[in-house]
Amino acid sequence: MIVKNGEHREDRMRKAVLVPIVAVLFVAATSLTALAAVNVKSLPTATFGSPDPASVTLTGGNFSGLGSTPAIANLTVTGVATYTCTNQGGNAAPGQNPVPANPGSSGPFNLGNSDHNGRGTITSITASVTAPPTPTPQEAGCGGGGSTHWTVTLNTLTATAAHLEITEGSTLVFCRNYTLGGPATGTACP
Repeated sequence: MIVKNGEHREDRMRKAVLVPIVAVLFVAATSLTALAAVNVKSLPTATFGSPDPASVTLTGGNFSGLGSTPAIANLTVTGVATYTCTNQGGNAAPGQNPVPANPGSSGPFNLGNSDHNGRGTITSITASVTAPPTPTPQEAGCGGGGSTHWTVTLNTLTATAAHLEITEGSTLVFCRNYTLGGPATGTACP
């Protein structure tokens, strides 16, 4: 055994291995503490059909403990489109198959926490679905055994689900899912 300055070689090696492990654990614990520090004062509430059936508006979310990095919210929505089928005789009938609408996004919404000591608020965020390309008569469920002699026109666009994510930098700090007919405050993301 070689002893240098009162230390055994094994002790120095043990320190060389333990120091990086302790550093990694410290960073992980600090990150978890930062996430746990986000406090939801009030959950955002979703209103489906506001301002129109294709839209969802979120209001009232209030958060603290966000820190000084800007917290950015993004609301995405999905939904369905229904169509009317008109035959060559001018008779209209509803299509039998709802078609997925194009999803929509609110785009980034800054909660303002970096200017308010880590406190952020969702005043109002809206996202809307849009019409997909016009489906074929078969896709819209016009009937007629696969006939293509129908004119397909958009009847309704309805938002049926919404997903909210709040991030600080690249870290997800809050997530919520909302469904048409479900609780206005949504459910936690899995």
